[in-house]
Amino acid sequence: MNAVQIDQKSYEMPPREGISITYFLTVADIERSARYYEKVFGARILSRGDSKGAPGYVQIANTWLILNVGGGPTPDKPTVTLSVPDPNHINSFMNIRVADIQACYKLWTSRGAKFITEPLEKYGEWRCYIRDPDGHLIEVGQSTDVKYG
Repeated sequence: MNAVQIDQKSYEMPPREGISITYFLTVADIERSARYYEKVFGARILSRGDSKGAPGYVQIANTWLILNVGGGPTPDKPTVTLSVPDPNHINSFMNIRVADIQACYKLWTSRGAKFITEPLEKYGEWRCYIRDPDGHLIEVGQSTDVKYG
């Protein structure tokens, strides 16, 4: 079972009740992407897809990613074509919040992450960005103005 316990609620994929939210990434190679997320972020590979078109699934902390190759319209999305992103024209990105951005930067760089810049301070936080093998943008941020308690 792939469950995460938060505030006395269990989040799992697929959900037994309620909802679970996943992020769908169109990728060129499911296996390559699954290995990347496993190596860099310590993701758990739940499924590597299959030759019939089933997607891959990975779990990173309390988030699940669906990894699947692109394709043309289908009956349930008749005007939509899925493709890997143009790295210079992004309309969404994953955001990973961390407790220690410098430690994550060092660790994930050692695991093969390609950061665009080192962490920079801006708007009450430290942040930097990674691109995965397909060009998906991932923000890594650490809040500096947030007080807990």
